Amino acid sequence: MKPKNIELLSPAKDCEVGMAAISHGADAVYIGGPDFGAREKASNTIQDIERLCCHAALFDAKVYVTLNTLLYDNELERARRLAYDCWNAGADALIVQDMKLLQLDLPPIPLHASTQCDNLTVERVQQLEKLGFSQVVLGRELSLEQIRKIRSKTTIPLEFFVHGSLCVSHSGQCYLSQHIGNRSANRGACAQPCRLPWDLLDADGKVLIKNRHLLCLKDLNNSTHLEELMDAGITSFKIEGRMKDADYVKNVTAYYRQKIDEILIRRPDYGQASRGHCQYNFEVNPEKSFNRGFTDFFINGRQKGIDAPFTPKSMGEYIGEVVWCNPLRMEIKVETCHGASLHNGDGLCFLNENKELVGLRADVVQAPSRDVPWRVSTNRPHGAFRGATIYRNLDLEWQKQVETSTGNRKIDIELALAETETGYEFSAQLPTQMNDCHDVTALQLKTANCQLPTEKIPANNPEKATENIRRKALQWGDTPFNPVNLELKFNEPRLIPASVIGEMKRDLVAKLTEELIEKHRNNREQRQNAPLSRMDVCQTSPNPDEIPAALMTCHHCIRYANGMCSKETGKKAEPLYIRNGTNTFRLEFDCRNCLMTVCPENQ
Repeated sequence: MKPKNIELLSPAKDCEVGMAAISHGADAVYIGGPDFGAREKASNTIQDIERLCCHAALFDAKVYVTLNTLLYDNELERARRLAYDCWNAGADALIVQDMKLLQLDLPPIPLHASTQCDNLTVERVQQLEKLGFSQVVLGRELSLEQIRKIRSKTTIPLEFFVHGSLCVSHSGQCYLSQHIGNRSANRGACAQPCRLPWDLLDADGKVLIKNRHLLCLKDLNNSTHLEELMDAGITSFKIEGRMKDADYVKNVTAYYRQKIDEILIRRPDYGQASRGHCQYNFEVNPEKSFNRGFTDFFINGRQKGIDAPFTPKSMGEYIGEVVWCNPLRMEIKVETCHGASLHNGDGLCFLNENKELVGLRADVVQAPSRDVPWRVSTNRPHGAFRGATIYRNLDLEWQKQVETSTGNRKIDIELALAETETGYEFSAQLPTQMNDCHDVTALQLKTANCQLPTEKIPANNPEKATENIRRKALQWGDTPFNPVNLELKFNEPRLIPASVIGEMKRDLVAKLTEELIEKHRNNREQRQNAPLSRMDVCQTSPNPDEIPAALMTCHHCIRYANGMCSKETGKKAEPLYIRNGTNTFRLEFDCRNCLMTVCPENQ
């Protein structure tokens, strides 16, 4: 039985970030096209998508294009043409939200149901499977138990977010930005009012909590649950972050690549969804990239501490505690378990006594000696105090290493150098075990070879000549290939000049690259989408301008997070209110189903 392939899916703000993701271990990337990509500031040309697809195809990695906004009727023809452009550029799938697309004459490109479709129930996933979707992106709020239930009732591949920013509302069900400023999340223009500070009021207008980020959540990190998720039925692990820069994508992709590979080594029933392996020249650590603190959300049910009420900004990695300070200097006891080394120019931060985030620059750093801890000097008063918890949100030296990292992704190959009647033949193929574990037999690489007519010179010193041939033939430098074996097939020991071997290698690299890309493209043709159902789907496609009574539907509950849960206190959950400036909204609570909704104040 072939192993079940596990896909690591990374975000791409643009072509360069997408290529960096693949070079650092992604099996697939998702990227916005010229229009309708749910991130109006992350659009890309068809030419850039085609360039990314070519890079991905070499490693048999996939490119998914987001076409996941709600559409006006007069945009449908433009969306249809865009779908064809993406297919012709080499994209492997479209991620969509608006069901009206299914009524169009689309190319045979697989469709993935965006998390914006509110995919939280068995019934919803069953419906999408019947409609002809090839993959479903599940809602982030689901638990392992709920995922298992969906898997047991469906056969469609399931995708699940494992890392990155969290929306407090169910995806596709947030209208707060649209209500406040006519910037629709379902049109890619969310202004993120959930990250703002709010006051919490009771029905009499009494302020219960003042100036806190009540709707802001920590960032998702399910890296400790990957194997459980695999066994529950998830085959695609998605990293959030289509607005993130390359350093974030490199680091987080590398982190999950390592985590997944650790499982694949132990579990032969699972396999990698693309080919190639990476080496990194930086410390792979998600805490060093943008994060608001981490939570595994609802993977094991409801829990406290999933919110980030003090700041929506990145805290970075925990460093230690201030043990002494004056206005321009501080001494920090760094936790040895973190092994942190501070550098001149690092960015540090802490929460002051009012729980407000304060940032500072470590202008001069002195390493510890004996019993003296790390010393940090600043050019302006830092405002820290004894006992303050210090975080680092910019590791300058690490940042430089990540920026120069190429990922060094390599594809293992087996080589043979043989003597012919007129010269030599150099050939390469993928290792047998790599072909055997791949999901599609069409991807098995036949031998790629190049022949070079040249003079055959007998070796006066056979041992040295053979050693030189092996050394030169196995040096593939900065190419994407890594030779793991070389077989020499000579009638007698030969002396082959380095220039001859170099010429054959260059030819073989070109042929290998061309054949692997062509194999991916041929396999893409075989993965064409099944005929889409023509059932009446317009009823499930909301009007982009329509704003429902519930502006947000949330699993996160402000009552529960702040010790006011009716199930814990025994008190009835009366409506509460949140206020930011002139905007006030009513919070309603469905305690039976543990849901909170945000509604207009007087509606």
